[in-house]
Amino acid sequence: MTLRRAPSRGGGIDTGGLGLGEVLTGAAPARPAFTIEPTGDLAAYHVLRREVFVEEQGLFGGPGSDGTDRDDRDDDPRLVVLAAHDRDGTFLGGVRLGPVTDHDIGWWFGGRLAVTRAGRRLRGVGAALVRAARAHAEAAGALRFDAEVQAANERYFARLGWSRVRDVTVAGRPHVLMRAPIGRLAAAAASKQPLGGLLDGFHLGGAGFVGDDGAPVPGTDVIAACDAILPSMVERDPEWAGWCGVLVNLNDLAAMGAAPLGLLDSVAGRDTAFVGRVLAGLRDAARAYDVPVLGGHTQVGVPAALSVTALGRTDAPVPGGGGRPGQRVRLTADLGGGWRPGYSGRQWDSTSTRRTAELRAMLGAVGAARPAAAKDVSMAGVAGTLGMLAEAGGCGAVLDVAAVPRPAGATAGDWLTCFPGFAVLTADDAGRPGLDAGPATGAECGELVPGGGVALRWPDGELTDAVPAAVTGMGRA
Repeated sequence: MTLRRAPSRGGGIDTGGLGLGEVLTGAAPARPAFTIEPTGDLAAYHVLRREVFVEEQGLFGGPGSDGTDRDDRDDDPRLVVLAAHDRDGTFLGGVRLGPVTDHDIGWWFGGRLAVTRAGRRLRGVGAALVRAARAHAEAAGALRFDAEVQAANERYFARLGWSRVRDVTVAGRPHVLMRAPIGRLAAAAASKQPLGGLLDGFHLGGAGFVGDDGAPVPGTDVIAACDAILPSMVERDPEWAGWCGVLVNLNDLAAMGAAPLGLLDSVAGRDTAFVGRVLAGLRDAARAYDVPVLGGHTQVGVPAALSVTALGRTDAPVPGGGGRPGQRVRLTADLGGGWRPGYSGRQWDSTSTRRTAELRAMLGAVGAARPAAAKDVSMAGVAGTLGMLAEAGGCGAVLDVAAVPRPAGATAGDWLTCFPGFAVLTADDAGRPGLDAGPATGAECGELVPGGGVALRWPDGELTDAVPAAVTGMGRA
């Protein structure tokens, strides 16, 4: 698993960039000096690896060695090899990468980076292969990407943004385990960061419910929730936007243990045909959930917009901030369905094909179980929403990546950052029963801990930062 860098005169790819005059005159762009892409033709790569690691460096040629740098990872059918070729198609170098575990949980490795002598005369082939490997792994859903780097090359990888983990030994030589920066989970949660400053002084939800999914109406047993749908989503997919306007609000009520009473909507669009499509989606969802639309507001001849308010009832709402350090975290999610067309990796649709009884069973699960804390998974993703639940309880959280319920059709990176249809995070004392949520699947997958933020725990015991700080800045509920 040795990584070797080639000597380089600079840090980037020589793409033959255009000058301003060429851009203004419309000159054709110059071809890049080399390209990198996955390859299935591994013969040249394996020959190069032997030349570099066995013959040139003597890494695998010592006593007791079989004289090859090949290992079990080369036999994994999921292995990816990225190869660099020059403009004439000449092979310049390659790197391998792939999942570490039998069931891909988002933990990937990189290794056997080698560059030919011709490639070493070009600028940045090795660095480009390292960057391409990281980008490929992240696109494949990786949330952790490690490499065992020869000790002499630690500074080189550090300049590319990698972090040192610890010293290791490979083939009897000193190496350093290094980790690439993957900030996908933190980025998904970042949309919530402005809330603390924007909402300062409002005391929304009242004591114990600040920042919650819904707000208890003072003096009553009514819970109110309100959500707006992104205007771009309303414009792009009006029927789905209408469905989601119902879905997200009923999920908010469900997370507080409230039974839904009815919905109010405010919808706008360019013409009656468009507004009718939004309302059709909203009507279909309301019928599927068997929740009435009580009224609302409709406007035509303006930009697309949709917001929905849901009203529910419970005499003992479940707070999002009721968790405490030491309590176990459980994710309960509907793993049925698949990616909504046009939203692959971002929106999981498990609800539009469910029967009313199944939908209502999921909505009633938190109210029946009454955990210490609950929060439905929002656009901040599983990790970001767990960060909000922990923040409201004045603590941090650890998420066991391998234990998270996840559909077969979603990578770890996509599932932990997407909007998952129906999914709720709960915190409760060890030994307490989970949610009975009809078709949804539940599992314990972490715990609340002192401190703040969210860390990922991996099968080897390593912890990596997922959400390094408070998500909303709204503080303890």
